[in-house]
Amino acid sequence: MSIGYQLLNCSNKGEGIFATKRFHADDVVMIGVIENENVHKNHSHASQMGEHKYVLHGGKITKVNHSCSPNCGIKLNATGAHDFVAMQTIEIGDEVTFDYAMRNYNVEYFPASCCCGAKNCRGSITGWKDLPSSFKSDYQGFVAPYLLEIDRNALNS
Repeated sequence: MSIGYQLLNCSNKGEGIFATKRFHADDVVMIGVIENENVHKNHSHASQMGEHKYVLHGGKITKVNHSCSPNCGIKLNATGAHDFVAMQTIEIGDEVTFDYAMRNYNVEYFPASCCCGAKNCRGSITGWKDLPSSFKSDYQGFVAPYLLEIDRNALNS
């Protein structure tokens, strides 16, 4: 049985994950598995799991690139890991992408300019905290729930 994706070289991003089968909206594209729960700070491969909790996911999920116009979002699975879920149809050969702001409140460890190439590119890779409200609205249902909780707590402080 095919897993539905493969790791390939990208022209300007190093490596990326590409679909080897068609996915429809709400299909699970990649199943998240937490590999290391003892991560003490946020970094380029860390996934935020709570206001001050970070983990590392195992497998090829760490190779999924950022896009300001992603075709996947985040949903937590039964183990608490991040699954990548299609937000729209993903065709064979399409790069599988997500917005890094969908899992991390702050993002401060990427180059100053984003290279995703999306028409609506924000120009830099930001965290949820700095994401424009129009993006937050578009991502409803596809973002890690603790980010919404952090937002609510920030509003109430």
